[in-house]
Amino acid sequence: MFQKTKSLAIAAMSAVILISLPVQAVTPSPQMIEQFKSLPASEQQRLAKQYGIDPSVLGGQASQSQQISETTDIPRRGLSEDDAEKEKAKNELDFEQDSNKTELAYFGYDMFAGEPMTFSPVSDVPVPSDYLVGPGDSVNVQLYGKDNREYTLTIGRDGTIQFPELGPISVVGLTFVELREYLTDRIAKQMIGIESNITMGELRSIRIFIAGDAYKPGSYTVSSLSSITQALLVAGGVNEIGSLRNIQVKRKGKLVTTFDLYDLLLKGDASNDINLRSGDVVFIPSVGGRVSVTGEIRRPAIYEIKSKENINDVIQMAAGVNPGAYPRRSSIERYNANGLKTIVNVDLTSEKAKQQLAKSGDFIRVKSASTQYEDAITLVGAVVRPGKYQWYQGQKINDLLPTIWGDLAITADLNYALVIREIDKFGNIEVFQFAPGKAITESDVTQNLMLSPRDKIIVFNHDDSSINRYALNKLVQQRAKKIKSLSSNSLLGTDLFKAGFKSMNIGNTSAILGKTEIGGVVIPGATAALGDEEKLISDEVSKMLSNLFDDRDLIKLSNSFSREELLFPIISKLSQQAISSEKINVIAITGKVKHSGIYPLSVNARVSELVLAAGGLVEGAYTSRAELTRTVSSDSLSDIQHIHVNVAEALAFNANDNIALEGRDMLVVLTTPEWQERKSVEIRGEVKFPGVYNIRRGETLADVMQRAGGFTDYAFPQASVFVRESVRLQEQLEVKKLADQLRRDIATRGVSKDGTVVNYSEAQMMLTDLENIQSVGRLVVDLHAIQVGIEQADLQLEDKDVLYVPTTKQIVSVMGEVQHPATHRFKDGLTLNQYLSMSGGPRERGDDGRTYIIKADGSVMLPESNFWFSKTAAISAGDTVIVPLDTEYKDNLTLWTQVTQIIYNSAVALATISGL
Repeated sequence: MFQKTKSLAIAAMSAVILISLPVQAVTPSPQMIEQFKSLPASEQQRLAKQYGIDPSVLGGQASQSQQISETTDIPRRGLSEDDAEKEKAKNELDFEQDSNKTELAYFGYDMFAGEPMTFSPVSDVPVPSDYLVGPGDSVNVQLYGKDNREYTLTIGRDGTIQFPELGPISVVGLTFVELREYLTDRIAKQMIGIESNITMGELRSIRIFIAGDAYKPGSYTVSSLSSITQALLVAGGVNEIGSLRNIQVKRKGKLVTTFDLYDLLLKGDASNDINLRSGDVVFIPSVGGRVSVTGEIRRPAIYEIKSKENINDVIQMAAGVNPGAYPRRSSIERYNANGLKTIVNVDLTSEKAKQQLAKSGDFIRVKSASTQYEDAITLVGAVVRPGKYQWYQGQKINDLLPTIWGDLAITADLNYALVIREIDKFGNIEVFQFAPGKAITESDVTQNLMLSPRDKIIVFNHDDSSINRYALNKLVQQRAKKIKSLSSNSLLGTDLFKAGFKSMNIGNTSAILGKTEIGGVVIPGATAALGDEEKLISDEVSKMLSNLFDDRDLIKLSNSFSREELLFPIISKLSQQAISSEKINVIAITGKVKHSGIYPLSVNARVSELVLAAGGLVEGAYTSRAELTRTVSSDSLSDIQHIHVNVAEALAFNANDNIALEGRDMLVVLTTPEWQERKSVEIRGEVKFPGVYNIRRGETLADVMQRAGGFTDYAFPQASVFVRESVRLQEQLEVKKLADQLRRDIATRGVSKDGTVVNYSEAQMMLTDLENIQSVGRLVVDLHAIQVGIEQADLQLEDKDVLYVPTTKQIVSVMGEVQHPATHRFKDGLTLNQYLSMSGGPRERGDDGRTYIIKADGSVMLPESNFWFSKTAAISAGDTVIVPLDTEYKDNLTLWTQVTQIIYNSAVALATISGL
C-alpha cells in the first residue's frame, strides 16, 4: 500500500512540475487530475502549496469546457499574503516616521496589480457577429414546423459539420453571421415546411503566446473570444519595464495591430482591443520614454510618452491641474547633454509652452497658488461670524459690523478693538484703536475707521474668565498628536492652550520691557526648563498663534482666545519690525486696571486709550495720580523719566493729563491710600456668635472675639486652634524642602556608622508619609491671656484666618513609638510615666529620653527646655504625649528626628481640627 501511494505521489508530482514550468498555463490532462485525486488530502495540499497550483483545478472542480473567468487577485504581484501584510506594516511605519514622504507610481500598471489564481474559462459572453468559427466550436440548431428536432453540431478538424439530413457542410472561413445565414438558407431550401433557429454552442479554446515584458510570459489556452486585454490579465499584466502603449499582436509572423492601453485607460477606447486567434502572439516591448508629473495635478504619476507628444499631452494624461494650482510658475527638471539636471521654467497657460516636446526623464512640477487672500478683510475675536470678508472702496467698521447684538458676541468689549494694517510691501504693520460700541451705534468718525485692503480687525472679550475653551483645547490636543496622557474628558479641567501659551510666553515681558514681572507678579518659571509634554504643547500653541489670521479653524475659534493671546502675534510682529534706532511700539499698564499687561502702541495713542485697552479701572484705583515711566534716549545716553498723570482728567480728555504715549511707556495706576480689599476671618466652635466676620486693617483677635460675644460655658480656650493661610503655605514649603533633603540623605548614606545597612523600605515609607502631609498652618495663641487684656498675647488678623474653639476636653493622647498608641481619659494628678504605662510603655526603637508633650494650645514642652519637666510631671487635659523614633536605631539619618516630629505634630493638629 505504501509503495502504491508513493508511486502515485511521484506521478502526481511529475504532473505538477510539468504544469509549473513556463508552460504552466496548460490545462492538466484528465489522467493527471485522476492521479492527483487518488492521493490523500494532506498530500494533495502539500503538492499544491509547494508548486503553487490551484487545488480547484487539479481537484477537478473546474472543467476544460469553461473559459477564462473572473480571476482571484492577491494583494500584490509576486508577494504572498503574509509578505504583503508585512510590507503594509513597514510602509505604515515609514509613513509615520516621515509624513512628507511621497513616491510617484507608474500609471496604468495597477490595473494588473493582482495575478490570476485560476485559468478556468467561462462562456457567458455574447458571441460577436464577426466571430470566425473554427474547429472545436459547437453550433446549436433548433428545427420546428413540420418536425421538431434539436442538434448540437461540432465543427470538425476539416472545417465541416455533419448535418444529419443535409450531410457534411463546409464552414471554413465563415463568420458566425455568415454561418447562420448559410444554414438557414440550406434548411429552408432542402427541408420543406421546417424553420430553424441557429445559435452558437460551446466555443473552442485557442492557444496563444504572450511574450516580451509580460509579468508571466508563456503559452496560454484561452477562450476563442479573448481579446488583448483579457490575455494580458491571464498573464498577470505587464512588467514595470514593459510598454503599455505599444502592445503588438503578431499573426503568422506579421504585425496585425498595435494597441495603446492608454486609449482604454484614459479615453475608454477599446477599438484596437481585437479578438485573438489561435497561434497569435501578444508581444510587449520594453517601455519607451517616461515623464513624471507631480505637484498641484489631479493624478500625479509617472507616464509613458510616445515620440512627438508635448507637455500639454502629458498634462492631459494627468487629468489636468488642480483648482489650487499656479501653472504660470511650473518647472521641468531635465537632463542636459552633460548628464546634469537643469531647471526649465514653463508657463502652462501659454500655448507655446504647452507645445514643447516632452523628453524622456522630464520631471514636471506644477506649483501651487498662494494661500494668501487678495484685498480681504480678516475679522477675529468676540464676534458672531469671524472669518474673511470682501474689501471694497469706502468700507468702514459699521459696514462690516452693522449691529451690536447681531454681529458682536455678548461678551465683546465695546470700548476696545484694534485694526491691524500693513504699511509696506514687507508686511510691517501699524495699529489703530477704536471703540466698537461708538463705531456701530454712533457712527463716530474718529471710531468708525475707514478700512484698507488686508486689514485685520480684532474684537476682544470684556471678561476672559467667562470664555468656554473646550473646543480650543480639543483642537490643541488633536494637533499635538503625541500627547497621550490627556484624554478628551480631562480637557474639562485642563486649559492646554493657556498652559502652552504661558510656557511659550516665558521671558516675553523681559525681552520687550526689560522686566521679569508685570503688575507685581513674577513670571512663573522664567528660568526653568520645560518638560517634554509642556514643550510639545508650547510649540503647538506657538504655531497656532503665528497662523491666527490664516488658519480657518483658529479664526472660527478666535472668540475663545483671551486678550493676551489675541495680542501676542501683534506684539511679536511689532517687536520684530523695530529697528535699533527706534523704540518698540509697545506699551504696558499695571496696577488697578482690569487687564494688566503689554499692549501695542496704536496710532496717536494717549493715556485714556491705554486705560480703555486694559478694560478700565477697577475698584480702589487712585484716579488723582498715576505714574507714567518713559525711556528717553539720546545719541549716547538713555534715561528714565517718571511723569505724574491725573487719570480722572485723562479719561475726561484733558490735554494736560491725557498725554500722547511713546514706545516702551509703562503706566502704573496706583491704589487709593489706606484702601483694602474685603477681608474676613471665621470664628468656629464654642463662642456665642460663631461665623464669618469682616475685618478692617489693624483689627486684632481680641476685637473679633469681643464681636463674637466671648466664649460659651462649654468652651475649652486653652485647646483652641488658630489657623493662618500664610503660615500653612510656609509650612508646606518647608516640608517640601525637608522631603528633598531626606531623599538626598537616603541616596547618599548606604551604611551607618556602625556598619549596618540602611533599611531603604522603611526610609521610603517615611518619605512617602512626609510628602503626603497636609500642612495646617497652626499658630499658637493664648486666648486666656488675650481675654484678660494682655497686649503682648494679642495679634493682628489677616484675611482668611480661622479660630477653632473646642469644647471641654477630658482626654490625653499618647502617640509615637509606644506599645499601644491610644487616647486615655484625663485623670487629675496622673503623671507622664503613668500615661506611658497605660499605653504599654515605649517600644524598643522609641527614644524614651526625648519624650515631649504637645500642650492643648499647640505649644511643645521639651525636657531640656523646662526646669520643671520630668517623668513625674502632671499632665493637663487635651495634652498629647509623643515618644519619638530613636534616630540611632534608624541608621543615623540626621533628618529623621525632624521628620517624625513634623508627622506627629501635623497629625495632632489635624485631629484637633477634625474633631470640631
